[in-house]
Amino acid sequence: MDPPNTESDLPFTGERFVPGTKGEIWIEHWHRYHFAARWAPGRRVLDVACGEGYGSALLARSAARVTGIDISEAAIAHARRTYGGAKNLEFVRASCARLPLGDASVDLAVSFETLEHIGEQERFLDELARVLAPSGLLILSCPNKLEYSDNRDYRNEFHVKELYRDELAALLAARFPECAWYGQRPTFYSVIAPESGEARAQLAEVEESSPGEARAALSRPLYFLVVASRDRAALEATVPALSVLADRGDWVYRDYENTYRKLRRAEIRVEELERDGSRGIQRRRGWRWWLRRPLERLGWLKSPPI
Repeated sequence: MDPPNTESDLPFTGERFVPGTKGEIWIEHWHRYHFAARWAPGRRVLDVACGEGYGSALLARSAARVTGIDISEAAIAHARRTYGGAKNLEFVRASCARLPLGDASVDLAVSFETLEHIGEQERFLDELARVLAPSGLLILSCPNKLEYSDNRDYRNEFHVKELYRDELAALLAARFPECAWYGQRPTFYSVIAPESGEARAQLAEVEESSPGEARAALSRPLYFLVVASRDRAALEATVPALSVLADRGDWVYRDYENTYRKLRRAEIRVEELERDGSRGIQRRRGWRWWLRRPLERLGWLKSPPI
């Protein structure tokens, strides 16, 4: 399958990810689908809230069949145009609370960053339980409200109801008693890997203040990822593994680096102006400037020459 075209005709509004969007959102979203792909081979797969369709197309490379579902007519139309060439892949417009699939017709269901966007969370999980086969697996992700919103003092306008860990656990336990929890946090990593590509995983999490003290677990995940099932044997069939998405072209890092350089140049310029005693900068320090500025913007007063 050819790689997706990053020049999407579906605009990025902040509600759903579109390939080509810069920043850590690129790593977050692609990594989830690569993580889920290890369970896809030979299975009947459902991708709920598939959006632009890139993730469904990725899973279809090894799955027996993939059905991507999204409530957005524009997103489904785009997905069909962009990825419709795969015979084992279809896109259907539908609500996640009313899945147009038969009972026990799916072996693997993935739902990334969907739950927090809807009010019918229980109905959605009921539908997932209905369409999944008895030994089927659900791979679900959603923001960790404590880290995503509370600790960052951040509000996402597209989120209807974010969840704390115990709230998500309660929702899942009523329908999927067997769960394996993972955490995801986008950041810059140093990756050491053998050329053979075969290795046991190691995670060493440290802080700059005490780099000699490592922890073999990820603290404060920004997102929860849960692999859930009603069948313990099905859940235990795949050994938990550390998953690392390495950015081959350092796209995100270079974007941050470029932003930092611009910010640093601006800081240096401000320092130079302050050091030279620029009259413009000096005026902005005084109360008279703050009184004059609104009147100058309205054109009622002329700005004094610098």
